[in-house]
Amino acid sequence: MRCPYCSAGKTRVIDKRDADEAAVTRRRRQCLVCEGRFTTLERPEVVSLMVAKKDGRRQEFDRAKLRASIQKACTKRPISAETIERLVDQIEAELRGRDVLEVPSRVVGDLVVEKLRGLDKVAYIRFASVYRAFADISSFEEELRKLLPS
Repeated sequence: MRCPYCSAGKTRVIDKRDADEAAVTRRRRQCLVCEGRFTTLERPEVVSLMVAKKDGRRQEFDRAKLRASIQKACTKRPISAETIERLVDQIEAELRGRDVLEVPSRVVGDLVVEKLRGLDKVAYIRFASVYRAFADISSFEEELRKLLPS
C-alpha cells in the first residue's frame, strides 16, 4: 500500500475493522516514512452487475454514479455522507441479492426512490423529478400529494 501523502511503499496497519456485516474491511494505516495516517477500505471483488438502460444499452453497475446522483438529490439537506454511503450499500446489496447478472435501470431508480422517500422528502422529490421526468407541473403536484398525509 502506497502512502497518499509521500508515495512511500512502507506502511503499517494500526487498526482493522470489519464493517457492514463483514462486506468491507476498514484498515487504519500509518506511513513508516512520513508518519501520515490514512484509511483504506477493502471490498471483495464480485461478478459484474450489468444495468440495462431504457434505450437498450447495457453498462456495468457504477457505485460512484449512483452515489453522485443520490448526493445531488441530497444537496443542502441534513444527510451525512455516511448515510448516503449506507444507502448506496443497501441498494447495491439488494440488486446483487436478486441473483441475476443484469437488472433494468428502472429497478435501480425505483430502489433509490423508495429509499429516499423514507429518508428525506425533499431529496425524494428532487430525485423523483429527474428520474420520473415530470412532464408538467400537474405531474409534480400529483407526486407531492402522495407525500401529504390523507
